[in-house]
Amino acid sequence: MIEFKILKQSKKSRARVGVIKTPHGEVETPAYVGVATLGAVKTLTAEQAEQTGTQLLIANTFHLHEKPGEKIVKAAGGLHEFMQWHRPLMTDSGGFQVFSLGFGKDFGMGKVLKNNERAGAEIKSGQQPKLLRITDDGVHFRSLKDGRKLFLGPKESIRIQQQLGADIMLAFDECPSPIADYAYTKESLVRTHRWAKDCLKAHTSKQSLFGIVQGGRFRDLREESASFIGSLPFGGFAIGGEFGDSKKGMAEMLRWVMKKLPDEKPRHLLGIGYLEDIPRIVREGVDTFDCIVPTHYARHGVAFTSEGKLHIGQARFAADQKPLDKKCACSTCALYSRSYLAHLFRAKEINALQLLTFHNLFFFQAYVKKIREDIKKGKL
Repeated sequence: MIEFKILKQSKKSRARVGVIKTPHGEVETPAYVGVATLGAVKTLTAEQAEQTGTQLLIANTFHLHEKPGEKIVKAAGGLHEFMQWHRPLMTDSGGFQVFSLGFGKDFGMGKVLKNNERAGAEIKSGQQPKLLRITDDGVHFRSLKDGRKLFLGPKESIRIQQQLGADIMLAFDECPSPIADYAYTKESLVRTHRWAKDCLKAHTSKQSLFGIVQGGRFRDLREESASFIGSLPFGGFAIGGEFGDSKKGMAEMLRWVMKKLPDEKPRHLLGIGYLEDIPRIVREGVDTFDCIVPTHYARHGVAFTSEGKLHIGQARFAADQKPLDKKCACSTCALYSRSYLAHLFRAKEINALQLLTFHNLFFFQAYVKKIREDIKKGKL
């Protein structure tokens, strides 16, 4: 199990500094959670991920179930030993794949809509995705890797996560599409709430289990979900699903939810974490959050710096002998020039991705550490 203690509550916002104590160490919050989908932060070893200042990682239940399988991970001593990560670890439930491999794939969209994606598209009550089938008992998937049939429901998700052995597990849910209408979202929410209780019944380990708040963009459903999930004996709470037509409304949606959740338990925001998002979500009382941005952008040659994003493959960096960011204390910035990194990236050398990933993760962690300090000083 985990323990959570609030160390400092801001007087200017709902922001707070706290500490989550787990069997594998402590996490000072607010905290950016590194993404280790298949049991690894892409391009980095577990030791390198820790050197970036990352306190907590989140791995993916659905994909680890597909390969190598939870039995292999358990036989290795659990996910911590399997991936040689000896700090705190979370596993998601597989609920996001209900969206990403379902309506998300059908309509080619993410959980935050871009431009006018809502125009002319709507998911109605009773509608099913093309590549999976959602039932009251769980979800029938077909593997995109080998075509085999997979079933995941609340009992199955908890069983898999208990074998993986992370410190924090998430309840199985349905992440609704941002173009789902009210009737569909309501039906989905009823199902998610039923699954939340099923997850609690199936939970037999000492791992902490977080419930997930859904409800889409609809205020009454979000508040209903936060009240219901918040009333159940979960160790903490995650906020999932879509966040409307833009991120401008995200703070308001978080406000709806946070006032209904118990203050004494930690809150995790799923899949949100661009730099510009972080102060906004922290002000609303989010304690931890995960996002693929720093690692994903690094693999595409983009470095986050105090000067903004740098596309290191651009010709203008070919002879630039400055570090990526002179204000950054990471080893990439201490040892390598923009010129060298540009050369590696353009030459398609693998270590370019490793060096950029290390920098981006370090930069994000330093950014969030500064936010923690600002809360302690009464600035945020």
